[in-house]
Amino acid sequence: MRLVKQLVAVVAVTFVGSQGILAVQGNTWLTLALGVLTAVAALGAYAWVVRRTERREVTELARAGAGARTARGVLIGFGMFAAVIVNIAFLGGYHVDGLGSVSGAVALFGFMAAAATTEELIFRGVLFRVVEERMGTWIALLLTGVVFGLMHLTNPDASLWGAVAIAIEAGFMLAACYAATRNLWVPIGLHFGWNFAAGGIFSVVVSGNGESKGLLDTTMSGPALLTGGDFGPEGSLYTVAAGVVLTLVFLWLAHRRGHLVPRRRRAVGAEPATATVS
Repeated sequence: MRLVKQLVAVVAVTFVGSQGILAVQGNTWLTLALGVLTAVAALGAYAWVVRRTERREVTELARAGAGARTARGVLIGFGMFAAVIVNIAFLGGYHVDGLGSVSGAVALFGFMAAAATTEELIFRGVLFRVVEERMGTWIALLLTGVVFGLMHLTNPDASLWGAVAIAIEAGFMLAACYAATRNLWVPIGLHFGWNFAAGGIFSVVVSGNGESKGLLDTTMSGPALLTGGDFGPEGSLYTVAAGVVLTLVFLWLAHRRGHLVPRRRRAVGAEPATATVS
């Protein structure tokens, strides 16, 4: 039941926040304010419901070092996406035509803050963490990564390949990041840095959600395996390769730190419970 209660609490805040953001779409400062407010409210809801249902301190959202951890994640996410764009540009698939929209970047900052925070709380904070307790790190990583990828099939320009790519490069990578760090600040920062770099800085399509108007005015051209096609660079083989590399690094760190959780096994000789009638 705690899984359901935690999901309901965070999803409810996410839904209300997303509806508010959609309602003020086109207003830069209201989008920024509501996006940040949604992120803060979701963090509060998660901390509250976990304390209520698990009777413990929410160490994965500890305030001590939260800023530094989030910043570290942002740098990793931004650096990873920038490296992908540089490689695509080197082969002629990405072109900067001039300056874009500062107001568009500001609005995207709020939108991406809400999206990154709520998705990490739902997928890594609730789903991955609870499934990992029962089934171990490897199964939790596989299951939540696949679900995360499938969720992106609802996007306007989604494709099966895009969903597979997201599962590999983001679903698995972000779960591995949580396993390595055992806090949610780094995955939230990484997710935000990735998304904001894509939409807010490089102005490319993010996960099949249409064109973004960020700081740069850009165009993409070339084969879909290079550029990601209508789904955006997240459907590029470059991005998948970068995600796999980072996933392996995080899993290596998790192993080195003793953070990998084995699958629970039934005690030897234990008999399955049977119903009795008296």
